[in-house]
This record gives sequence, C-alpha cells and structure tokens, in this order.
Amino acid sequence: MPMNIGVPRQPDGAGPTVSATPTTVIALIKLGYEVLVESGAGQRATFPDAAYEAAGATIGTAEQAWGADIVALVHTPGVEEIARLSPGATLIAPLAPAQRGDLLEALAQRRITALALDAVPRISRAQALDILSTQSNIAGYRAVIEAAEAYGGMFAGQVTAAGKTAPATVFVIGAGVAGLAAIGAAASLGATVRAFDVRPEAAEQIASMGGEPVIAPQAQQEIAADGYAKPLTAQQQAAAMDVYAVETAAADVVITTALVRGTAPTTITEAMVQAMRPGSVVVDLAASGGGNCEATVPGERITTPGGVVVIGERDLTAAMPRHTSQLLGTNIVNLLKLATPGKDGALVLDMEDVVLRGMSVTGPDGVMWPPPPVQVSAAPAAPAAPPPPSEAELAAQRAAAEQAASAKAKRRTITYALLAVLLGLGLTFAPASFLPHITVFVLAVVVGYYVISQVSHSLHTPLMAQTNAISGIILVGALLQLGNADTWVTVLAFIAAAVASINIFGGFLVTYRMLGMFQKGA
Repeated sequence: MPMNIGVPRQPDGAGPTVSATPTTVIALIKLGYEVLVESGAGQRATFPDAAYEAAGATIGTAEQAWGADIVALVHTPGVEEIARLSPGATLIAPLAPAQRGDLLEALAQRRITALALDAVPRISRAQALDILSTQSNIAGYRAVIEAAEAYGGMFAGQVTAAGKTAPATVFVIGAGVAGLAAIGAAASLGATVRAFDVRPEAAEQIASMGGEPVIAPQAQQEIAADGYAKPLTAQQQAAAMDVYAVETAAADVVITTALVRGTAPTTITEAMVQAMRPGSVVVDLAASGGGNCEATVPGERITTPGGVVVIGERDLTAAMPRHTSQLLGTNIVNLLKLATPGKDGALVLDMEDVVLRGMSVTGPDGVMWPPPPVQVSAAPAAPAAPPPPSEAELAAQRAAAEQAASAKAKRRTITYALLAVLLGLGLTFAPASFLPHITVFVLAVVVGYYVISQVSHSLHTPLMAQTNAISGIILVGALLQLGNADTWVTVLAFIAAAVASINIFGGFLVTYRMLGMFQKGA
C-alpha cells in the first residue's frame, strides 16, 4: 500500500508558503504516493483547495495532515507541533539541527525519522534538493524589489526632453546564490552594479550576471573542505572592510548577503552607514543571523538620522509565496525521487547515500546528527615524477636521435634525386612548347614558397581570403583549358580546377567561421 504525504497549513506566524503546490502534487502522485492537503493550506499562496483536488490530492483536516506517514513542511516546527506527528512517521522540514538540540530530542522520543531540508550536503548532485539555495535565490531577487521600492529614484538611467538622469549604483556584498540573484535583478532593471566576494573565483560569476567585480587580491580567502569560506585573517578582514567603506559611500543601494553557518559577520559599520548619502538604501539579507549591517534591526525597516533606509526583513521569500512554494515544493519532490527508487510510493532511505545520510538527523534508533563529514571534492593525487635517466640512458637516447635524423636526411636526399631524374626525363621527351610553361610553374612554386613562409602565422587566415581571388583566376583558366585536344592539358586543367575549387570554398568557409566568432551569440 502506498504511503501518504501530509501537507499541513503553516501557522500564521510562519508565513504564507506551503510545502506542495498543485504542480508538485502531480509529481508526488507519479512517484506512487497519496497526498493529503489540509484545507486552506495553500490559500495564502493563491492555491485554492479546488486546484489541489484537480491535481489528484485529497483535502482533509489538520489532524489528518499531521498524522500522515510522511509530513512535509517548509517551516521549522516547534516542539509542540512534533507531538502531533504519528510515532514512527517521517518528517521532511527545515530543522536547524545544529542549533535546535531540543527539537532533535523531541523527534527522537517519538521515533520520528527526520530529514532536514536545511542540512543538504554541499555537493553537486544535491543542489536540486537544497532549499537554502532556493530561498537565497528568491531572497536575492526580492531584495532588489524592496530596494527599488524604498529608493527615491529610478534604477535605470533616463534620457528625456527634460534632461537625463544617471542610473542607480548598486553594491552587492557576497556573490553566493543570493548575491548573484541580486546582481542579475539589479542589472536587468538598468542599474550600475558592482559586487565583491572574498572568493577569487567569484569575479567571473559576477561578470556573467551583468555586474562589475570589485577586485581586491589582498582580501581573498580560501574555501574549506565543506564548501564554506574559511574565516578571514585579520589582514584580510581589514582589507575587505576598506573595500566596503569605499564602495558603500559611492552606492545608492547596498545589498549584503554574508551568512556563514547561520551567523552574520559585520560588513557595514555604523560609520559606513553615516557616510552614505541621504536616501540610500541598505537591504540586509543576513538579518536572520543578526545582520551584516550594524544599523540593522532584524525584522524591521528603519531610517537612520542621516536618511539611510535599512531593511532588515527576516524572510523576504514570504513576500513571494507563489513561486517560493513552487520551488520549495520542487525541492521536496526531488528528495522523494531520490528516496523512492521504485516509484511505488515506498520511502527507502539508503544510509550509504551521502545525501540521504547527511539530511537524516533522527531515526528509529535516536539522534543521528551530526553526519559523517563529506568532502566537496578531492583533487587527484599528483602522479609520481619519473626518476631522472642515467648517463647511459641519455647516451643511448642521443645515439638513437642521431640515427633517426641521419636516416631521415638520407630518405629526403633519395626522394629529391628521384624527383630530379623524373623531371629531367619529362623535360627530355616533352615538346618544346611545354618548356616555357613548366619553367613558369617551377618559378611560381619557388617564389610562392618563400613569400608565404615569411608571412606571420597570425596573418594566414586573412591571407587565405586574399588567395581566394588568385584561386578564382586559376579556376577560370582551368575551365577554359578543359576539352583541349591535348590529353595532358585536359588532365592538368581538371586537377587545377578541382584544387582551386577546394581552396576557394574552404577559404570562404574558414573565413565565415572566423567572422562568426566576433558576432554576439556566437
């Protein structure tokens, strides 16, 4: 019998998002599960009960949803909500296992198998399950919307009959998922976007999203084995703060995204805020961790005495519940695809799978947190250097090379001699009228060889385009000689026409492909 998945309604204080949408319900049913949605669970995210029923879900009560075999949430439940789960059930939710030991104990007491959506290992194949990346992407986009609403001007520069206005300058701190989303959104609105990240490889990512990377080699740092950035040294921290001071003073909008393991390091001091122009905006995406800006009040929007708006909303994803629910619901579907290999509605948790093991925080035998460490990547061991050759081996190699060179020179001499003999025989028995033609041909070959060999390699392709004209003349001359009464003339004309045609069409093809490299979208 297939297992059923319960989709409870979030409590009022937890936001309007829901753990399944009608679209993801269809995907869950294809995996063999039955889905029961609490009545009104998706109402605040604009998903009415009728839409769930049309997708194949059953509408039920809160008790039925919480009592399902598998309960899916997009908020961290309280201890009192854990008591509503059936003993031995499976819970899929963000659980903050590193901070909520009390929650883990409550889950273990009820023998709940809990999969933490916010504990997905940071490896490539687990990205489709990672709700932190999903939430960061949405929050980065929404941060730009909030900043545009609070900023007293237009993001894009304008040229009108009344004059022109300069585009807004946006400075983004951090080029992770949230930062890149913010860079892309701000650039699409026409702002001038600058961004900084302590990871050296982030500069290319910033540029790819339409931003200008701020380069500060003295503030770059390394990445730890778990995928997070290592703590900054005192020198790196000082260099980074100098960058922040300069950039924030020149920016109209500042978006901060630095959050390391739930803790927000300070990147904008009170002095930096005071140096910003009145009307400037700071959106602190790390407000849930205390805030990157010293002026941030988590959960509130304030205006400093200097006229700077500081937005410290804890959950910007709640402002976009429709798409947030769809994307978070897709994360849950991807998790269940991994854990339902038979697509028969039977959950199979393979603890040998590093993704499932990393997410499993409690099970029938108790607390399973923390999981074994997972290396993000392992560089292959460098191959051992071969031992240096001995003097005898070096002498043997030199002797072999000399013999090979001598044999090659002998073969070249014999070849040239045979060609000379053949040429002499040909000239001896050829008619007198043929001698002027062969003389011109030989001279052309010699002159052409020395001319082309002196041309720089970088000019070979443009030179090919010029030689297309010469090949065209050859082709015309060869076509005129086809059908000549002399068989040899006809054969040579055919060969000349074929070779000239290959050169012409090949030259145009190469030139076309080279020009295509300089076209946008190529």
